[in-house]
Amino acid sequence: MGLKSQKYKFLIQNARRVYWKTKSYQQLVNQNSLFLINILHLTSQIKLQPMVYKFRVILDAEGDVFRDIAILESDTLEDLHNAIVNAFGFDGLEVASFYTCDDTWNQEDEIPMFDSGDVPGENKIMSDYTLDAILDSENTKILYVYDFINMWTFLVELAAIEETEEVGVIYPNLMFSHGEMPAEAMEKHFVSDLDEDENYNEFEDDLDEDDLDMFSGDDSFENYGFEENWN
Repeated sequence: MGLKSQKYKFLIQNARRVYWKTKSYQQLVNQNSLFLINILHLTSQIKLQPMVYKFRVILDAEGDVFRDIAILESDTLEDLHNAIVNAFGFDGLEVASFYTCDDTWNQEDEIPMFDSGDVPGENKIMSDYTLDAILDSENTKILYVYDFINMWTFLVELAAIEETEEVGVIYPNLMFSHGEMPAEAMEKHFVSDLDEDENYNEFEDDLDEDDLDMFSGDDSFENYGFEENWN
């Protein structure tokens, strides 16, 4: 999308925001928003295409094992879970969870596959979260654990947000694969709640710094560090 298209997209989004806030065309006119009304009216039939999220999913292992996955921003964490399962060759029969985390991969809140709470619907699960609701250019990292017996643990990082320009691409899309899955997962003790006084990060020691921080020293969100791997 060119600069002109991006400008129109911005105007459309603002027109919709103002309209739903006021709930009245007359109020929009009173607020000197007639131009935005016209933009909204002329583009009401236009369906804006969702952006594509490109993730690097790194296995917590001694060797370098990762997959690059492209998926729509409007897809859910459950869709990303299924894409990871397929990309790494799991059978998909085991339970898995995502965990929010900070910039140094310290685990925070669990987002499970199923609601196991006492009150049905009380806890949000993977299917409740679209990707753009939980991850963006400033919040790029999330943890993923598959099979709580073997504890296959992955560091998932949003590496790029791009437009859906290619015709015929079906998402989710496995873009690049590097490394073979080991026979067994690394031995670890994964906990759901860390002591606030405990300075502990089990994900820090076994991965190269380049793997964990693809945006180091680059605030522009343009140099993702591994463009050569994108198909």
